[in-house]
Amino acid sequence: MGTNDSAALLPYMAVFVRVVEAGSFSGAARRLGSTPSAVSRQVARLEQALALRLLERTTRQLRLNEAGAEFYQHCRDMLDAADAAVAIGERLMRSPRGLVRLSVPKAYGKFVVGPLMPAFLQRYPEVDVQLRISDQSPDLIEDGFDLLVLVTDNPPEGLAGKPLGPVRQLLCASPEYLQRHGEPQHPQDLLRHSCLYLGETAGDNRWHLRRGELQETVTVRGRYISNHSEARLLVALEHLGITCLPHFTAAQALAEGRLREVLPQWRYTGSYQGAAWLLWRQNHHLPPKTRALIDYLSEALIRT
Repeated sequence: MGTNDSAALLPYMAVFVRVVEAGSFSGAARRLGSTPSAVSRQVARLEQALALRLLERTTRQLRLNEAGAEFYQHCRDMLDAADAAVAIGERLMRSPRGLVRLSVPKAYGKFVVGPLMPAFLQRYPEVDVQLRISDQSPDLIEDGFDLLVLVTDNPPEGLAGKPLGPVRQLLCASPEYLQRHGEPQHPQDLLRHSCLYLGETAGDNRWHLRRGELQETVTVRGRYISNHSEARLLVALEHLGITCLPHFTAAQALAEGRLREVLPQWRYTGSYQGAAWLLWRQNHHLPPKTRALIDYLSEALIRT
């Protein structure tokens, strides 16, 4: 008998166990919510498929024969394994436990999500977290991730998710740089400054700024180009130019006075903006471990 045929017999094997343990077709039928005739037919089909008689039937009782006794034990083991498998699901769905895999962009992971992880791990001692910090967004199914953060105005279709908060860009420089070179009063003043920019594409040195209905585009130049905001932050802190940074990358340096916002009345409208979206596969039965991390990040970030 092939594997597929064996799988088709599993329901009959479960009924067979109930018959043996109830001692009769009628007793098994009551436990299964069925009828004695239906239960009898299922056992007969099982015996026919096996080409093996399992039960000796008399008018007064059912009795396992030698083959039936051996077969019953394997079927009982099968049901015990099924019960254990169901118990795993019930245990995992009852309380947060297990591994959650989360992928986040580099800067957002380092400056925003990473610092939140110790408190989460302390709150949920049975949940483990694998945090991947990468600007390459994974495929949730193929790459085996439970959650990902994506900075976008248009989250992809087919995924569930919620925004964790806006992501905006700021122009910043150190007070010492501004004291040496003067503080821009208008976007076009940036032409006279050394600007530290992204440089991933040909248009990354074209900074777009808006103030109300006014829009300005400035083609900036400078001595340092880097595709990572932390690298630009470090150079700006060494007084080498004006740079554009996500607000979460610049926040600590701004609070400490090591950076100052430049042209605060103008809004940078270029790349890497929108909202940080926390995304996951659509699933009506999210494991508690995943739901716990979703709720924790939402509470921590939406209120900030």
